[in-house]
Amino acid sequence: MDLEVRHLRVVCAIAEAGSLTRAAVSLHMTQPGLSAQLRRIEVMLGGTIFERGQAGAVPTPFGELVLTRARAILPGIDDLLADTARATRPRGAPDRVRLGSVGAPLLADLVLAVRGVLPAAEVSTRCQYSPSPLLDDLAAGRLEAAVVGDNPGHELPPHAGVVLCPLVTEPVFALLPGTHPLAAEEEVSLNQLLEEDWAMPHPDSDRTREYWATVFAMMGRQPHTPYEAEGRQLIEIVRAGLAVSLCQATFIEVPGIAVRPLAGTPLWYRHVLAWHRDGPLAVHGDEIVRRVGEGYLATCAATPAYARWRERHPVRRGCPTGSAEPKTATAPAARHGAPPGAGRTTSHVPSRAG
Repeated sequence: MDLEVRHLRVVCAIAEAGSLTRAAVSLHMTQPGLSAQLRRIEVMLGGTIFERGQAGAVPTPFGELVLTRARAILPGIDDLLADTARATRPRGAPDRVRLGSVGAPLLADLVLAVRGVLPAAEVSTRCQYSPSPLLDDLAAGRLEAAVVGDNPGHELPPHAGVVLCPLVTEPVFALLPGTHPLAAEEEVSLNQLLEEDWAMPHPDSDRTREYWATVFAMMGRQPHTPYEAEGRQLIEIVRAGLAVSLCQATFIEVPGIAVRPLAGTPLWYRHVLAWHRDGPLAVHGDEIVRRVGEGYLATCAATPAYARWRERHPVRRGCPTGSAEPKTATAPAARHGAPPGAGRTTSHVPSRAG
């Protein structure tokens, strides 16, 4: 077997995810299939790339060498693929639009917006836990648009040719068992929450855990986190009364779960729409952002805890902690392919649990 580009992507995906199980999900493979492929790659290269154990998949010194070279090679290959794709792309409306998203409430609205401006196009979607691979795919022409997000002081890095359009900055809320005493309160103190056991998502390149840890450190506290989980697994741990966590303000309560604002709003998250400056959606950017913003407001109204919070915290223009009102692409910094990072606010929001 000869070494192929896809093998380098597999190795980088495992390093990014920190475990074969998580990498298999992102690569749309089974865990046994990915494990077998990794063994073949290691045999071909002549060394062990990852040590696998309870801590996940940790690169060996040999693996660090492989990863360093792979990460140096792949951007050039991606640039070549992106340039040739753009050079051969037919003029006019595309017949296929590929969208990506992190765990956020905006993907369905983005799909509907794209269908509204390009009704003849076939729309497909895929999701990632972290925005980094989505931005890489946008830069390389493997996606046309994506829903991403970041946190204050931990903003998304610029990617060549990728337009980042901030849509809304919203507060992070507490995620509680429905039977927890704090669920009876209108809002929850973060200090109170830090007295509990926590469930948290795996740390990765979206820097959410890093942002939370920074805020906790400013309080002189760090949570006890015996549970590391994502998505449905995290929800079930909280529902069982084993832990508390954080979630996006638009998280819809399910039986056994309570969502409550954090007193003083100490944590924020920013939803961002992204597309390639030269991609087929660039000309429709303003309209897509407008439609997604309208969908977001409808989601807010349908989320009781967040709707009540918004009533108590009307939008204050120029507030240094940001706004909980969508910023449409008609804002000067967001129009017509503004440079990556233009128009950023200083606040954002969270959690991949939602």
